[in-house]
Amino acid sequence: MPKKKLKGIVVSDAMNKTVVVIVNRYKKHPKYKKYIRISKKYKAHDENNQYKKGDKVVIEECRPKSKDKHFIVT
Repeated sequence: MPKKKLKGIVVSDAMNKTVVVIVNRYKKHPKYKKYIRISKKYKAHDENNQYKKGDKVVIEECRPKSKDKHFIVT
């Protein structure tokens, strides 16, 4: 099974070796047939603390690094 890859923007880099990435996607409303923007935040592992707030990144699924960190910045 291929690993999930998501594109997003770093919204927080305050933690050590961790960044918070917001990923936007569009979903069609079942009744009104209008596309709605859905946002979700993911915590991702950043080994060298090289990504800063506002950077566009691609995150890839990996084994759990901590309780709620299941992605790594590629």
